[in-house]
Amino acid sequence: MANKSKERGNSDEDQQRPAQSQDQQPGKQDEMQPEPISTRDDYVGSGKLQDEVAIITGGDSGIGRSVAVLFAREGADVSIIYLNEHADAKETQRLVEGEGRKCLLIPGDVGDQAFCDRAVEKTIEEFGQLDVLVNCAAEQHPQKEIERITEEQLVDTFRTNIFSMFYLCQAAVPYLKKQPGSSIINTTSVTAYRGSPGLLDYSATKGAIVSFTRSLSQNLVDDGIRVNAVAPGPIWTPLIPATFPAEKVAKFGSDTPIGRAGQPHECGGCYVFLASKDASYITGQVLHPNGGEVING
Repeated sequence: MANKSKERGNSDEDQQRPAQSQDQQPGKQDEMQPEPISTRDDYVGSGKLQDEVAIITGGDSGIGRSVAVLFAREGADVSIIYLNEHADAKETQRLVEGEGRKCLLIPGDVGDQAFCDRAVEKTIEEFGQLDVLVNCAAEQHPQKEIERITEEQLVDTFRTNIFSMFYLCQAAVPYLKKQPGSSIINTTSVTAYRGSPGLLDYSATKGAIVSFTRSLSQNLVDDGIRVNAVAPGPIWTPLIPATFPAEKVAKFGSDTPIGRAGQPHECGGCYVFLASKDASYITGQVLHPNGGEVING
């Protein structure tokens, strides 16, 4: 009789990937082994986002790349905001254009309000409209003791993870109001619900994102703008080898009920659903692609 954990692909041996690390965030997808999987070959688009326009932060790699490719497969043009991972961004652009849609690349720091204003303006200049804003960019810096979190780290983490969402929403909302059924999708984390002893500032920002999502959904409901979030668990993205020591990366995600880390494409469909008319009666909610961890929220 076959070992059930082997059948599920959940054994320690199956889940161990090459020990690896990167020396700066947000990390580069083209240096990962194996590379994350952005989409499934059997995912067939059905025009759920036909001729819509989306801005996706962190869209060069990881979950953001998956969202970009799946949005394109559903008929959307996309603007990709990323920091400085130009090779990864160009690959995302190639994949989006391979789906027959347009992809505008906008490098810069989402923690800078002036840049966020310009990014939205560039998108409007290029495409003439904005239907969906996806906030996916983030950074994290593990520290074992709270005393080791410097003011610089604290400010940088909050600026990238939550301030940026305020900046982009402020710039995007006037245009989203013009598109009935438009939506904002924020990216929080399982750490917002269960905490993380080594990621105090990161998990705090992710909790803030949940509250921001719920509050903004109520603030914008009369304007016809839906606001929801996705709270991934351990997903194999460039942020992982850029954050953790190589030995931890090798077994990343193996402690989930499903027994493995998730792939970006296993999150991307959540964003498609929330952006589409399939979710027309859903706002202020959070989806949880986390490998089976049962949490409250």
